[in-house]
Amino acid sequence: MTGFGGSAVGRRQAIAALGAVAFSLALAGCGSSSDTGTSGETVAAANLDGAIEKPNIKLGFIKLTDMAPLAIAKEKGFFAEEGLNVELEPQANWKVLLDGVIGGQLDGAHMLAGQPLAATIGYGTKADLIAPLSLDLNGNAITLSNKVWAMIEPDLPKEGGKPVHPISASHLKPVVASYKQQGKQFKMGMVFPVSTHNYELRYWLAAGGLNPGFYTNGDVAGTVAADVPLSVTPPPQMPATLEAGTIDGYCVGEPWNQAAVHKKIGVPVITDDEIWHDNPEKVFGLRKDFAEKYPATTAAILRALIKAQQWLDADGGANRAEAVKILSQPNYVGADADVIAASMTGKFTFAPGDTRDAKGFNIFFDKYAGYPFYSDAVWYLTQMRRWGQIADDKTDQWYFDTAKAVYRPDLYLAAAKKLVADGAIPAASVPETDGFRAPQGGFIDGVTYDAKAPNAYLAKFAIGLKQGQRVTASGVSGS
Repeated sequence: MTGFGGSAVGRRQAIAALGAVAFSLALAGCGSSSDTGTSGETVAAANLDGAIEKPNIKLGFIKLTDMAPLAIAKEKGFFAEEGLNVELEPQANWKVLLDGVIGGQLDGAHMLAGQPLAATIGYGTKADLIAPLSLDLNGNAITLSNKVWAMIEPDLPKEGGKPVHPISASHLKPVVASYKQQGKQFKMGMVFPVSTHNYELRYWLAAGGLNPGFYTNGDVAGTVAADVPLSVTPPPQMPATLEAGTIDGYCVGEPWNQAAVHKKIGVPVITDDEIWHDNPEKVFGLRKDFAEKYPATTAAILRALIKAQQWLDADGGANRAEAVKILSQPNYVGADADVIAASMTGKFTFAPGDTRDAKGFNIFFDKYAGYPFYSDAVWYLTQMRRWGQIADDKTDQWYFDTAKAVYRPDLYLAAAKKLVADGAIPAASVPETDGFRAPQGGFIDGVTYDAKAPNAYLAKFAIGLKQGQRVTASGVSGS
């Protein structure tokens, strides 16, 4: 099977045939109770093959193309194959979705990776949430208004008459300075304070020498000392907010960057893959007590989603056109099919006449996209600390323990290896790992990320909190 984003199959030897003993050893080695010191994980992992305890399930999502695994699992019958009757319900915004999962109105959801982490550490809302599956890699972009694009485009390096990518945020410095001279602020939008979009936008701006601002205790604006203040706008409202002039640019998932191109109101300038190559994006999130109370149901949900992820990346993207039609339905993303197809089918349009190959813009199954790596969780936590959402220094061990409390590869592996044993997915699509990726490059600023040394990683940034620093309303203080 050839994957859309570059399949893992064939790039490594198939893992050994799976028997009951090997299955148990895998669970013990990745996210078991010995890792986190909690007993609920052992209970959940031990009852995965029982009868479905809760066949009627309601899952939430936001109208973005990366909710695709949920829609495909329903429309292609993968949920039904697992004995589940699933209702998918769109949510107004990320806060409503989060509250729905915590309050039990939703059994789980297409969720920002930062949400279960933030809830677990008590940032914003305190709740014990887990992420047993990563939904995708990549999928976001940063768009600027036509006005701003016209100000930076003449000075961009060109090749064949088109801008050379990636485009650095440093090109915005004269624009920001011009706004300031006029007594105005250059403002950008993102979708939620703990969203990947917030951290990607901040990363891009800081890499270009612009400070996106810091958070203080109890402050959800995060604009202390900001050169470019950021504000929250729900994804489907981004184009209208840009068109109204409330913001000068934004970071969002698809199809809302392509919608700006389609409406001729903005120009995407960089994809998140160009900020951090093959970065993790959304997760499937649910309450920890749900997984403990309904272990077989949780496993069935995960198996259905994994099968949907495989379908989305199968055979070089052969199914993507069908996926676009499904997602364009009003009960899912509800955008025009051609707008969704502009990024979902291996291409990405930066401007009229500037469509480029983007085979890996959305990766759902290949490159172990579904596996919830601890290192991905640690990265989000480092960015929370970098910008002050985590107010005080934490030890490296704290990052590891927090990641292991939320990201649950034990549950993912149980579901995935059952699918391998059943012949539903290839053995080589399941990684053999301690949960940490090797040190990662591919960042726009050239900084290497080693998840096993989070504090050393934080010390590498020119813009961002350093060891011993705190944020107050008057600025950054400390050593």
